[in-house]
Amino acid sequence: MASTAKKLVNWTPTDVKAEMLAKYPPKVARKRASQILVNEALGNETPEISANVRTIPGIITMRGCTYAGCKGVILGPTRDIVNITHGPIGCGFYSWLTRRNQTDASGEGDENFMPYCFSTDMQDQDIIFGGEKKLEAAIQEAYDLFHPRAIAVFATCPVGLIGDDIHAVARKMKAKFGDCNVFAFSCEGYKGVSQSAGHHIANNKIFSEVVGENDAEKPGKFKINLLGEYNIGGDGFEIDRILKKCGITNIATFSGNSTYDQFASAHKADLSAVMCHRSINYVADMLETKFGIPWIKVNFIGAKSTAKSLRKIAEYFGDPELTARVEEVIAEEMPAVEEVIADVRPRTEGKKAMLFVGGSRAHHYQDLFAEMGMKTLAAGYEFAHRDDYEGRQVIPDLKVDADSRNIEEIHVEADEKRYAPRKSSEEMAKLEAAGFRFKHYDGLIPDMDHQTLVVDDLNQYEAEKLVEIVKPDIFCAGIKEKFSIQKLGVPMKQLHSYDSGGPYAGFQGAVNFYKEIDRLVNSRVWGYMKAPWQENPELSATYVWE
Repeated sequence: MASTAKKLVNWTPTDVKAEMLAKYPPKVARKRASQILVNEALGNETPEISANVRTIPGIITMRGCTYAGCKGVILGPTRDIVNITHGPIGCGFYSWLTRRNQTDASGEGDENFMPYCFSTDMQDQDIIFGGEKKLEAAIQEAYDLFHPRAIAVFATCPVGLIGDDIHAVARKMKAKFGDCNVFAFSCEGYKGVSQSAGHHIANNKIFSEVVGENDAEKPGKFKINLLGEYNIGGDGFEIDRILKKCGITNIATFSGNSTYDQFASAHKADLSAVMCHRSINYVADMLETKFGIPWIKVNFIGAKSTAKSLRKIAEYFGDPELTARVEEVIAEEMPAVEEVIADVRPRTEGKKAMLFVGGSRAHHYQDLFAEMGMKTLAAGYEFAHRDDYEGRQVIPDLKVDADSRNIEEIHVEADEKRYAPRKSSEEMAKLEAAGFRFKHYDGLIPDMDHQTLVVDDLNQYEAEKLVEIVKPDIFCAGIKEKFSIQKLGVPMKQLHSYDSGGPYAGFQGAVNFYKEIDRLVNSRVWGYMKAPWQENPELSATYVWE
């Protein structure tokens, strides 16, 4: 007890790491030690972290599976594609709208299939004798009922194990219908170490099957794609509001509030702006290779970051009117933000946060906390690769392991007719000489304070140990961790689905976030709560036969 009390008062990151590893067997401790890093980034020397490796058996990870990344993250927010889960109904639950992806289907003729749950509900006999006929019947039924633009099929673990050829069934039904694109994803849950594999599989198929299908010209002078924005809690609506106000046309969002036609028209944009680097950098690269659309990394989480991203987009287009309009919008939006900051910052200054959220959120949200005067003590991702932590410069040195080879790498070449560089090599060189960076992401680690903790694939035990030692004022993660953290007396904010809040992106989203975090970190209720075993630790029991 004396040792624990000492650490609560005077801990160091090295102490915390050692304490987190102390209970593990030696072999497990060595592996986890490579995934827990005390940030010592100095100058150009970014420390190396182990990431995108298998979770150790027996550890209660916070990750999702490949199917969750493919169906849930990438295709789930698209409203007019019927998504059929081919597998038992247990997996089929995730066919339902379990994240808080919002959509707007208020236009004439708009369809919204997101609230539905489509599953083939495979039974024992289907596992034994095969489920292809059942899948074919399900696709036919969905087509007869809804006549959608497209039907997507997602394989779960049993389907991969028994060998159903979902792609053959999809091709057969596509040819039969003629007016409905049917395609399938081999996204069995076991196929990768995390949901990241599912992102990759989904992006490959959407790019090969849908992107480039609609060559109709889109209106707008400044046309972009917004990649890696999933409209959780209405984030996408707020970003679209700001872009529209600036005069920037968003051709396609991958994939919040998205439609089949947005994917099909993505090649008509002149710039791709990437929010979540991990889930979508594949599409950004392929759009550039095939159609000549360059991409940049942006961040619309945080008022200052939003302003910076808008200026970056305006700088790319190089139009004085757009640049002036962007500055006008920032000037119009910032006073409301600054008013709320002035109110909440005296109450949030110096508070401590921890963020363990997938994608780029554990990075982006640190900007919002910094605007509130809060310090991020520890952060990490559930499904990141090393480039998400250390920056894209490490990509050439990354080794392709057996797990990564499970994911099909599609070969993309420049389109003979439609490849058109949006800017000449001279224009690109001029922008780069002025400090403008294409295809660039520095990663999480360089932006974190010296001697903070970076933890990849945090698990339940480590989360509770971190809270026990460091006592943060707020912990941000997902639904699996929410209630166990709150039972420790610490406010917990979901940043996967925002609980019932949002939007938190853009200027209005920043205001919402400031108020929400102010409410949470200054609420005393969590410190007063006690679990039943804390009030009555002694348990008594008798055997049934006594």
